[in-house]
Amino acid sequence: MRTPWLLWTLLWACVSVLFLIGPIEVLMPFVVRDQLGGDSSMFGFLLAVMGVGGAVGSLVTASLKLPRRYLTVMMVSWGAGSLPVAAIGILDSFWTVAAAMFVWGATGSVGMVIWGTLLQRRVPSHLLGRVSSLDFFVSLALMPISMALAGPAAEVFPIWAIFLAAGVVCPVLAVIAMIAARMPADELAHPLDRQVVVERTTAAGD
Repeated sequence: MRTPWLLWTLLWACVSVLFLIGPIEVLMPFVVRDQLGGDSSMFGFLLAVMGVGGAVGSLVTASLKLPRRYLTVMMVSWGAGSLPVAAIGILDSFWTVAAAMFVWGATGSVGMVIWGTLLQRRVPSHLLGRVSSLDFFVSLALMPISMALAGPAAEVFPIWAIFLAAGVVCPVLAVIAMIAARMPADELAHPLDRQVVVERTTAAGD
């Protein structure tokens, strides 16, 4: 594949959805009940905190200039942002779990804003529909599988171990993706600010 950054980003998305969605959606209620002594209202509030983090991350990222190291920032946001999930299975304070959810939501949205920009700027227009469809498929196809596996996994492994695996695998794969796709070199070879200047100059000439 001539666009390894795209391939490895999609691979990372596949694995992250598989490892993260099930624990958050299926096992988090047990964390709330058994570790925090809460109920469904607390679970709903934690999801709301994650949503607030996502909104804040999106607004801040959209308000700033796209970073020069856009691929690095995207993968670090997604990878490092998953680390707090690793601790959810052992935390016994509502506010620390809420902080972990906020960070995960915010960093996830930082990466998503950059990703959405890259789809428009670095994917050829005649391929954009197919790539967007693949992105949508990757984002949703493994969600039900992840949720279906979370329950049986909890019968075999302790919940803290499942959250630990989810929070550690994603950052490790993010590092692997950056190295395998040579993202630091790729983003320097394809500066988006220069592309904008070229596009505007071409448009003005027309």
